Amino acid sequence: MPANLENSAVATGLEKVSFNSNPKKGNGSNYCTIALISHASKVMLKILQARLQQYMNCELTDDQAGFRKGRGTRDQIANICWIIKKAREFQKNIYFCFIDYAKVFDCKDHKKLENSSRDGDTRPPTCLLRNLYAGQKATVRTRHGTTDWFKIGKGVHQGCILSPCLFNLYAEYIMRNAGLQEAQAGIKIAGRNISNLRYADDTTLMAESEEELKSLLMKVKEESEKVGLKLNIQKTKIKASSPITSWQIDGETVETVSDFTLGGSKITANGDCSHEIKRRLLLGRKVMTNLDSILKSRDITLSTKV
Repeated sequence: MPANLENSAVATGLEKVSFNSNPKKGNGSNYCTIALISHASKVMLKILQARLQQYMNCELTDDQAGFRKGRGTRDQIANICWIIKKAREFQKNIYFCFIDYAKVFDCKDHKKLENSSRDGDTRPPTCLLRNLYAGQKATVRTRHGTTDWFKIGKGVHQGCILSPCLFNLYAEYIMRNAGLQEAQAGIKIAGRNISNLRYADDTTLMAESEEELKSLLMKVKEESEKVGLKLNIQKTKIKASSPITSWQIDGETVETVSDFTLGGSKITANGDCSHEIKRRLLLGRKVMTNLDSILKSRDITLSTKV
């Protein structure tokens, strides 16, 4: 056993991974692949995740709420609604850009992922992270059978508990290189400039003018492409409190919307949550209606119903 396990070359047991392909309804090209990992490997990944979490707590900014203890999508949704309400109260224009990335799990370059994990004052267990993907092979399972083994040169495993942590580091690397922390563009709140709010790959850019927002978007786009991530322009949306010009990026038009669904919640033009509360209540009633026959059945025990 090496003296320094975290930074020694050791076998991870993850050189071979099986992927289960799940096409989304109505579009075979729009799919996600779920990694099937052995239980022994999951134990090691859980230990590595705990080590990596300590590093992430030091390196990630408050703008990132994804996969962090005590944080969640509700925080970013509440923040955005509060910003919209305050902007209306003080009669200030506000501009949002909701960024969507294309194939976010599949496009991460392993070398650049390693560099992003080193981009801070503290050091993660770099060697173990490198060995996690070194010389990796995969096979894909479908209903028609299993493919031959092939080498993987990029991407992280969807279904691996470590992948969200690795993406957070990747996203932080992009934002730092884009200079968003130092940028003058953004929204001034209590003497602090806020230009973005993130939940993992769900990134919301914000500014007080159309020109500032476009500048932020182009910086993020440029730095994202340097590390292998591309914006999905068709799913990237603009939300503005006043009319704006049509945006063209790479020959595609960025759609401007009045409402946007973020993390399952609808962000309205005035930031009001009453519509969302009613929608959630209706969804709850629908679920209870569907369960009505089960809950009233005398053939099912109380413990099973509970």
